[in-house]
Amino acid sequence: MPIKPSEITPKAVFEARRDFMRGAGGALLAALWPDWLSAGEKWPDVKASAYKLDEELTPYKSVTEYNNFYEFGTSKDDPAARAASLNIRPWTVAVEGEVRKPKVFDIAELLKLAPQEERIYRLRCVEAWSMVVPWLGYSLAELLKRVEPTGNAKYVEFVSLHDTAQMPGQKYPVLDWPYREGLRIDEAMHPLTLLTFGLYGELLPKQNGAPIRVVVPWKYGFKSAKSIVKIRLVEKPPLTSWMKAGPSEYGFYANVNPDVDHPRWSQAKERRLGEFLKRKTLPFNGYAEQVAGLYSGMDLRENF
Repeated sequence: MPIKPSEITPKAVFEARRDFMRGAGGALLAALWPDWLSAGEKWPDVKASAYKLDEELTPYKSVTEYNNFYEFGTSKDDPAARAASLNIRPWTVAVEGEVRKPKVFDIAELLKLAPQEERIYRLRCVEAWSMVVPWLGYSLAELLKRVEPTGNAKYVEFVSLHDTAQMPGQKYPVLDWPYREGLRIDEAMHPLTLLTFGLYGELLPKQNGAPIRVVVPWKYGFKSAKSIVKIRLVEKPPLTSWMKAGPSEYGFYANVNPDVDHPRWSQAKERRLGEFLKRKTLPFNGYAEQVAGLYSGMDLRENF
């Protein structure tokens, strides 16, 4: 059976949203929600997913108010405070490069390419904190298959929005904007890699990467590019933003590996948001059974 919103959303949040939908607020909501949702309509049906965790979810407040999104500032509370300036409609994503059918997709079209799934994934950040989030989306492979990658498509590059008027953090040279990330093609096509449109049964908040991001749960969080406007399939490894900023600290693969420390801190333990005590960091963030085979024969210390 599909996961019910009441089972994954804090009860008070879910009941408040339900009452609002049923009441006079429905007309206002229709004006605020995007054009692919009709007046009074809840999120489209979510199909059951095999990707679940029997772990306590991180509180919604923590997920949406403690973020890394340098486009809005370097403090963890900056994105929630400043992301209201982001305009997420209209929004398009160009998929191009080594593909037979390049196309510019409207966000509404992307949403409808495949049934939405509620996937409970861990997300582990390089600063040794983590969270467990019910994300909404579908495998990135569903999109990539539609543009028909050529035999030269070895890597996938993600490019985020660059607009200093909407993203005030981009006025500062913290990174070389726009934000760029990348995956090997087999990583991008792995069913765990999620093209993401929402969390906790609702639209993706702006501070969490609206309107579209990826979530790659076995890698450190900076690999999960936010507010994507372009996806390029390329033959050579793309130079990602963090690799360019700190090549000795941030490698291309960025697989969660407790045996490979960041040069300035240990990665052996992590603190789950909302918890006081630390826990052991799991290889591949707990997804080794599903993804370790992608790196068979590789030295994961050298290819960090």
